Amino acid sequence: MDILFIGGTGQISLPVVEHAAALGHKVFLLNRGATSVAVPAGVETIIGDMDAEDPYAEIGDRRFDVVCQFRAFTPEQVARDIKAFSGKTGQYIFISSASVYEKPVSVPVITEQTPAINPYWHYSQQKIACDELIQRSDIPWTIVRPSHTIRTGLPSQVGEGDRTAQRMLAGKPVVVTGDGTSLWTLTRCADFAVPFVGLFGKSAAIGEIFNITQHLYGYNWNQIHEAIARALGAKADIVHVPTDTLVKYNPDWIGPLTGDKAWTVLFDNSKVMSVAGEFSTENDLDKVLADSIAHFKVRNAAAPYKPNETDALIDRIVADQRALGG
Repeated sequence: MDILFIGGTGQISLPVVEHAAALGHKVFLLNRGATSVAVPAGVETIIGDMDAEDPYAEIGDRRFDVVCQFRAFTPEQVARDIKAFSGKTGQYIFISSASVYEKPVSVPVITEQTPAINPYWHYSQQKIACDELIQRSDIPWTIVRPSHTIRTGLPSQVGEGDRTAQRMLAGKPVVVTGDGTSLWTLTRCADFAVPFVGLFGKSAAIGEIFNITQHLYGYNWNQIHEAIARALGAKADIVHVPTDTLVKYNPDWIGPLTGDKAWTVLFDNSKVMSVAGEFSTENDLDKVLADSIAHFKVRNAAAPYKPNETDALIDRIVADQRALGG
C-alpha cells in the first residue's frame, strides 16, 4: 500500500516507518526535510511544514491508502487534515494519547471503553478535542492511543529524563511521587510499531479506537529510577514527596503528574490484538531501557550536567521533605 506519514522521523514514528518499509509498503514522509535521521532506502520525502498555512501543498491530488498523522496536537490541525485528506485516503490514523483517559483513575486497567476525561492537562484536553472532531467527521478514521513509548529518551516522573539521570550521576537525590509504588507502563517504540502497522488497511480498524502499549504490564517508579541508576553505575537516592505537595511547588507539574504519571495505570490491548494480530513486548526493564541509556550517554557526553532552575527547585523540595524526617 501507499502510506503517508506526517512526521516519520520522530521518537515513535521512525520505527513504524522502518517496519512498514520492511513489509514492502511504499512509504512517503511529509516533513520539513531538515532532519539528519536516516530513513530506509526507497522512502520518499515530501516537503511540508505543519506550521505552514498549507503544509500539504506539494501533495496535490495524490491519493494514499493510509495517512498516519503523528504531528497534530490541536483541533485546528485535525480540521485541516480532514479537509485535506477526505476522499484522498482509505484510512486516516490519528496518534492520540493514553493520557486522555479519566483522571482520577477509577479502574487501573484501562480499555478503550474507559472515559476520556482529563481535567488536569491541557495537552490531553487538546487530544480529546482532536479525537472527538475526528469521530464526528466522514473521513475513514482510526485512532491509536499509545502510552509512554521510549526509544531515545529516558523516562522520569518528576522533571526531564536526562536531568534526572544527570542528577544521579552527580550524586544528587531525585524526586518520586507518593511512595513510588504506583505502576507505569513503558513500551519500546519498536514493539509499538508491529501492531500499529498491522492496522493498515483493515476494515475492522475503521471507526475504532485502539490502545497500543505493553499488555497488562508495568513497573513502579522506584524500579524505573533504580534501573536507570543501575545502568549508569550510579545510585538512585529517591526522595518521596506527595503529588499535591509537588504541584504546590510547581503548578506546571499538575498536568504530567496529577493528569498522568502519579496514577497506577495498566492497559488492556485485547482489542488491537483482535484486529492487528497478537504481538509481544519486551518486558525486562533493563532491556526496555537499554537504547534510551545508550542515547543518553551520547547526549550527556556532548552536553555535561549544568544545574538549572528546575534543579534548584528539586534541591529545595528535597531539603524541605527531609527536614520533615522523610
